[in-house]
Amino acid sequence: MRLLKNNGLHGSMGRVGSSSDNAAMESFFSLLQKNVLNTRRWNTREELRLAIVVWIETKYNRRRRQRGLGMGLTPNSGH
Repeated sequence: MRLLKNNGLHGSMGRVGSSSDNAAMESFFSLLQKNVLNTRRWNTREELRLAIVVWIETKYNRRRRQRGLGMGLTPNSGH
């Protein structure tokens, strides 16, 4: 808690016994670990940071957007 406070941040916790509170983040970090972290040994933090950003922008965000549109179709796929 001190680290959060020293950086002007506030911690957030859901209700006790509410399993859905962390489900989205647990799913994200599970996919991140499987698709980026565990794929190889990273030489530097910067190299890993860049790999995470690229994965989020090219794979994770695209998959989530398409799901929201229904059955994985992009807006232009019907044209």
